Amino acid sequence: MLKELRTKSGHDLFIVSSALQKAIRRNEPRLAGWAIIELFQSGYYNYAWKRLLLISAEDCHGLITHEVDALMRAQLQVQAKAKKGEFSGVLFFVKAVLLLCQCPKSRDADHLAFLNSNDLLVTDVEVETYLKDVEPVSPKDIPVYVLDCHTKQGRQMGKTKAEFWKTEHDALSPRVPGLFDHIDILGGAPSHTENQADPAS
Repeated sequence: MLKELRTKSGHDLFIVSSALQKAIRRNEPRLAGWAIIELFQSGYYNYAWKRLLLISAEDCHGLITHEVDALMRAQLQVQAKAKKGEFSGVLFFVKAVLLLCQCPKSRDADHLAFLNSNDLLVTDVEVETYLKDVEPVSPKDIPVYVLDCHTKQGRQMGKTKAEFWKTEHDALSPRVPGLFDHIDILGGAPSHTENQADPAS
């Protein structure tokens, strides 16, 4: 059974991670900023960069990943000069969040990967390997859209993968037309947008 992972303020780690990614998809920098600082202050530094790099590839259009990678490298340089026991460079995390919030969104990479394999979703066990446990305190209310099929609470609420694919794609902001908008990702069949103009035209 998985340990219950908590942030310094007592929030469920997986919900904070979900809030980070979903807020970035929706271009909601206040919530995304809160989530990244919560991870930072809780000591989940490596995990925070891992999530930001994955988000840049999974939800963003264009070559934004190299920008996030550059910010990560800069933060590591600042950290190398910090006093022992201190962790520096929160502004690099926040800058990465702002860039990801504001960049055009597309889930083409994730959709293409999913169309070719149903086994690519990151599991809670895989996430746990990047984390360390902290003592729980009182949790904070966050938007209900954070609770989806990838969180225990969302699954208990009956959230489904089909709902996730539609809701999160529709929520992208700002969104660019996708290569696979005409396909029912879960079923592999053309969707109701099949007869729309080619997004590249």
